[in-house]
Amino acid sequence: MRSRLGRLTAVAVLDELETPWRAHAAHVAHELVARGQLLEVPAERRAHGEPRPRPEGVNTLRLAGVEVPRIGLGTNRLTTAREHVRFVRDAVAEGVRHVDTAHLYTRGESERAIGEALDGVPEDVLVATKGGYSAGQGRPEVIAAQIEQSLRSLRIETIGLYYLHRVDPETPLEESLGAIKAFVDRGAIRHVGVSEVNVEQIERARRVVDVAAVQNRFNLADRGHDDVIDLCEREGIAFVPYYPLRGDGGPGLTAAARRHGVSENAVKLAWLLRRSPVVLPIPGTLSVAHLRENLGALGLDLGDADGIAV
Repeated sequence: MRSRLGRLTAVAVLDELETPWRAHAAHVAHELVARGQLLEVPAERRAHGEPRPRPEGVNTLRLAGVEVPRIGLGTNRLTTAREHVRFVRDAVAEGVRHVDTAHLYTRGESERAIGEALDGVPEDVLVATKGGYSAGQGRPEVIAAQIEQSLRSLRIETIGLYYLHRVDPETPLEESLGAIKAFVDRGAIRHVGVSEVNVEQIERARRVVDVAAVQNRFNLADRGHDDVIDLCEREGIAFVPYYPLRGDGGPGLTAAARRHGVSENAVKLAWLLRRSPVVLPIPGTLSVAHLRENLGALGLDLGDADGIAV
């Protein structure tokens, strides 16, 4: 190798390897550094389990006890296919620190893929999951069973952020959240969120548990939860909009994308970030290229964005 390539950088070697092999490769690389055959390995290319790269100069927010960039990753299409597991690892390597999933996503494969990819969640990565989606699933015994399954699938002892996925029309909200609180009390859940709720339901939820996050549908086409965002901002609660890329801003969106030299999706995300400092969108993707495009919105200043949302 040395006679053909000379003195390589460790980054060059690691970049040529598939993610599952990088931890072992990093150890070998450090040995070669000591011999002078490789240049020093930068911190962002260290083995799995060591400090990962954190985007410099981006918008961040402390969500459920973890400092995360204000754009996360939605995983409702994630499966246990090898390329999907690898994608999760690559997403974390790109700087993602907030991964959102749910008990029902792809019949449980999303959680299992994340569990396999991260093999126990690193302290600087927040994995949020949800349970209790359909009518009847808000019953305490159903919620408890889904939480136990999520813990097994994610291969963790404590879930960083757990949402009640929907308010069950057949079960009082307080009973559903009481079941989740039991897991908080035993240390199996750190923080609690609620999803697809109105202001009154959030206030009821806060009488049972501390609400760390609200996840509602919100985008250019669907802005029906402005009052919820305002409440979240006043109370220091994270607002996590799902389906953030839906909606058409019309000519204003297209013009903004051209003006800034970015995609329309990046403008949509930047528009959401501009709406409130507590907003953390979770666009879904299975493409590293699209993920980078999404994360690029963190540094995008739209200036006067009034013409985008029409």
